[in-house]
Amino acid sequence: MREDMQLLEAVERYLNQQMSQEEKLHFEQLRASNPEVDHLVVEHQLFLQQMENFGNRKQFQSSLNEIHNDLVTKGEIKTVQPKVKVIQLVDKYKKVFALAASIAGITALAISGLVTYFTPKSNPSDIAQLKKEINTVKISQKQTENEINTLKHAPNRPAIPGKFGGTGFLIDGKGYLVTSAHVVAKADSVYIVNTKGEYFKARTVHVNDHTDIAILKIEDPRFEPVRHLPYGIRKAKADLGEQIFTLGYPRTEIVYNEGYLSAKTGYNGDTVTYQIAISANPGNSGGPIFNQHGEVIGVLSGKQVTAEGVVFSSQSKNIFRALDSLKQDSSTTIRIQSNSSVKGIDRVMQIKRIEECIYNVMSY
Repeated sequence: MREDMQLLEAVERYLNQQMSQEEKLHFEQLRASNPEVDHLVVEHQLFLQQMENFGNRKQFQSSLNEIHNDLVTKGEIKTVQPKVKVIQLVDKYKKVFALAASIAGITALAISGLVTYFTPKSNPSDIAQLKKEINTVKISQKQTENEINTLKHAPNRPAIPGKFGGTGFLIDGKGYLVTSAHVVAKADSVYIVNTKGEYFKARTVHVNDHTDIAILKIEDPRFEPVRHLPYGIRKAKADLGEQIFTLGYPRTEIVYNEGYLSAKTGYNGDTVTYQIAISANPGNSGGPIFNQHGEVIGVLSGKQVTAEGVVFSSQSKNIFRALDSLKQDSSTTIRIQSNSSVKGIDRVMQIKRIEECIYNVMSY
């Protein structure tokens, strides 16, 4: 928290041109090399401009009110007029009224903008979360037999199916995973299943409902840590039109899909999410969104029910924010890598190296 405050203070000094030439040069080098700092500068500059404009508009509106009251006091305008007089009065002062109405409208928009800026966005009713409601899904006899054959040798398997299912992926080989917050919301216990059908007990260590990010920790002595993850987590924003792919568990076996980034913001301009064009179904929630280099750029979360193929994902920067919050609340240290070791190899080989780090998440 202290480091965040110091960084914010540095951003304000930079924007207010209060830095020395040497400090300014050093800060601009930091901004050029760190996308998070650059994004913070842009956001804070926009915020300060909004606050300044809002104050100016409020002051102007107050001046208009004082002029109006002064005119009423001097008898130059009256608040009560016969109908015909009102029409004449509107004609006489229509420019003033139009200006006042414009100012009022702009002020209302400014207030609305500030409220939107500070208020977390809620899930709209036409966005369907892509967690799988297991108890409500009718499973065929053949599918049941397949599940039994796949999982019958899985030790420590829960006696009953979970309430919800989703996808998760490792961000630290010691056993830390990321999934969607809504997959594990209000869960009494969480299990994860790998591609071999092995169950592991996991614990929720962090949840952020606004960004729809949850961090889990595998707590099972049978889990073998992964020395090096094949993919990295990307801090910078993804590019419009960038080719993407995802791995997830809409079924009991892992499923691959590919698409592209169709917008840099989510539903109604939500800045914590991306809009992507890809096939997604219940159970895909929490699945990683990879770019062609095998870097995680997002976490799949939901789709628009009123439009085909419009899917949304939490941006990967929210993973780093979750880790910062977790670091402040506890002594937990999670080390994630930004470099991908599957960059430059063909897609089939990328999937083979990545899929062992992708898990079916079952919440109870």
